[in-house]
Amino acid sequence: MTTVSEGTITADLQTADLPAKKPLKEYRKKASSPTREVSRLAAWLPYYSTRGYRQFRRTGDKAVVASNLREFLVRMGPMYTKAGQILGTQTGLFDSDAISEFRALFADMPAMSAEQTRTVLRAKATPELNRRLVEFDPTALAAGTVAQVHRGRLDTGEIVAVKIVKSGVRESLTASTSATSALLAAVQKLVPPARSYDAVSHFAELRPFLVDQCDMRVEAQRQGRVRENFRAHPFVVVPEVYPELCSEDVLVMEFIGDAIPGTEFEKCTYPRAELARRMQDIIYTMAFFHGEFHVDPHPGNSMVYNDGRIVLLDFGLVGTLSEDGKWNLAAFYYACIHGKWDKAVERFIEAFTVKPEDAAGSIDDLRAQLAAVLKYHFEDKTESWSTMGFFDDATKVLRAVGWRLTTEFTLLGLAFLTGEGFVSAVDPDIDVWANARKFTDRFSPFMSDDLKALFDNEIAGHMPEAMAIKNDHDRALIAQIHMDRYMLPSEYPLIVESAEGSRITDIDGNSYIDLSSGFGPHILGYRPKPVVEAIEEAVRKGAVNAIGNRAELELATIIADAFGGDGKVVFTNSGTEAVLTASRIARAFTGKDMIGKFEGHYHGWSDQGMVSSWFRYRGDAKEPIPVSNSAGAQRQVVENTLVLQYGADYSLDRIRKYASSLAAIVIEPMPSMNLDFDPDFLRKLRQVCDECDVVLIFDEVVSGFRAAFGGVQTLAEVVPDLTCLGKIVGGGLPGGAVHGSERVMQTARTTDDPFEDYATRAFCGGTTSGNSVSTAAGAAVLSHLRDNPEIYRELEAKTDYLRESLQRIADEEAVAWHVNGQHKGVTLRVE
Repeated sequence: MTTVSEGTITADLQTADLPAKKPLKEYRKKASSPTREVSRLAAWLPYYSTRGYRQFRRTGDKAVVASNLREFLVRMGPMYTKAGQILGTQTGLFDSDAISEFRALFADMPAMSAEQTRTVLRAKATPELNRRLVEFDPTALAAGTVAQVHRGRLDTGEIVAVKIVKSGVRESLTASTSATSALLAAVQKLVPPARSYDAVSHFAELRPFLVDQCDMRVEAQRQGRVRENFRAHPFVVVPEVYPELCSEDVLVMEFIGDAIPGTEFEKCTYPRAELARRMQDIIYTMAFFHGEFHVDPHPGNSMVYNDGRIVLLDFGLVGTLSEDGKWNLAAFYYACIHGKWDKAVERFIEAFTVKPEDAAGSIDDLRAQLAAVLKYHFEDKTESWSTMGFFDDATKVLRAVGWRLTTEFTLLGLAFLTGEGFVSAVDPDIDVWANARKFTDRFSPFMSDDLKALFDNEIAGHMPEAMAIKNDHDRALIAQIHMDRYMLPSEYPLIVESAEGSRITDIDGNSYIDLSSGFGPHILGYRPKPVVEAIEEAVRKGAVNAIGNRAELELATIIADAFGGDGKVVFTNSGTEAVLTASRIARAFTGKDMIGKFEGHYHGWSDQGMVSSWFRYRGDAKEPIPVSNSAGAQRQVVENTLVLQYGADYSLDRIRKYASSLAAIVIEPMPSMNLDFDPDFLRKLRQVCDECDVVLIFDEVVSGFRAAFGGVQTLAEVVPDLTCLGKIVGGGLPGGAVHGSERVMQTARTTDDPFEDYATRAFCGGTTSGNSVSTAAGAAVLSHLRDNPEIYRELEAKTDYLRESLQRIADEEAVAWHVNGQHKGVTLRVE
């Protein structure tokens, strides 16, 4: 048995319990150099080309050609065998015998000898790994182009997989990529037509991806991120990495010993069609959602379980899509699926192509030819979709006018190409396009034709009057909240005739339960008696606005008492106005201009409130770039917004960095996107804002007097400088408020000196702000909630019942989802 004691390997591990593996010849390679690589290529390429041609002429057997090509690729080294692995997934190019030649490249590559493996491990492992690795099998379980995998055991008893970079591979890849760069430069210089394609620049962008796959520390980080991305996924398994034991040449991870190698997927008893669909879903999930995708998803980089779970392995080649990249990819596919070819071409050119400075050809011709290619592949040929065919045709069109694909899209295409080949091998009858449509239909804001037909039958038929109004393009009303919803199409809008309690009745006579309480304001239900009486009394007394009234005094007192301390209140007409008002007060109070907010948090429809809120994000997750979520937003306002990440300590450091120009941080303490909050982070944020003289604004428009009497700050026991309120405080009518400490809110109070007011005070007035009808309604609701605290206990119990029931139904139906709906406070996981 191999034991590791003080870093010394002494014997061989017995592996009788492991499947036998055929012997692999010893892997040796002389030190490589670019010059030597060019010489080798010049010598062996003609030899194998001639031999392959003669063999095919003599036998007519593609398998002979494939064997010859495989031998050439292996001889040339790891950069070339990657191409062979791709060929091993393309069942449409060769017959099964030929494909089997290339599939041998997935995991049966030459491995180092046991002696050489011991030497490399001893030299390249970290001292910590040499100390803790008490057993090690020097015979490789599998060997790829770059590394080989061994079984070992740690001093804690854990069985681990030890992945070791093969001796000479790093040098070979460096030399091969250098030689390729030199050859491309020579061709570009000597062959004028080749210059327009700019292959040198393209390969220069690809080269780091090829060389970096030799760094196991980088791979360990990638694997850790992918594992986190799939942490709660129902059928994806990514082995855990031991980063403290990894080095540049050695990666240590969880050992997966009970799964079936992807190269032997035929042994899996799980239905082939569903297994293939899951594999395709994984690739799309990584690209469209995670923005970090496996470039090399061939069978050798996966394992499968008989219950349908899929193990992802080998993250040496991982591509990334920025937030812009994911957005552009989704926008492009949306246009293609809906046959909007002009838009599809425009988005394809803008996002996925590079135009060299000396490109020739007409842009109009390019657009026309690309439109024809897209229409052919995305409409005419969907029943036999081929990523290879699409990329080949698109590349030909681009090359003809001197353009090329971006490196980002090239890597994505390679991932789709390899993955498509793998899933087609698992299920030769798979309809790649149909599965792609299922994926996009499931996660897109639009409905598939089949689903729309079902909804038309089940829903539209019961609401003819509402549908007629919705489809009347001559109607005067534009209503973005319901009939004309922004970015989220509303096919079946509700037009309400009446509402009472939890029920609403539409103009077609249908009755519904409104679980959202009118998006929040109707916490007591529709038409509650105390509120109706208060509104009627206020109207009878004249519906006063822009003049002081008793109702606004009463409501201000209730709000101030709810939060305690010396708080003061300014009224507005909505939650959006409340955030605008609070931001102005903060800028006036600090004399600084920038406002910070958190990615995904919505603060109303203002230019700054919508920055990086619902739909569109940009930049690195740790340092997001502010992006508007609406056309027409003022660029300077958007750019003067600092975007942060909730729950992330590095965001606190960014606040310190921008402290000199940062007036305020506005945050949803309980983000409405996930309905939970992190009290520890909120306390740290409070401390940093105090330290940096930054006003802390809690946007409790959604959570105020809903999560608790007061708001989330009551539950978290964190006091902001300013609180924005809306929805419930209007009692079902338009209304909003800003509450804050006297120290900050004095900025909204007159000095009785007009010149001092102009210089130091924030104007926060509005004609109907604090009007007697809205404030009477709000006071009626809040006083009822204050006097009947059991309402919150009942609300929480009902919420628990609904959440648990929905989760139980999902579990019974084997639907993978998690229902949120409690506010206990958690520490969020943010990397």
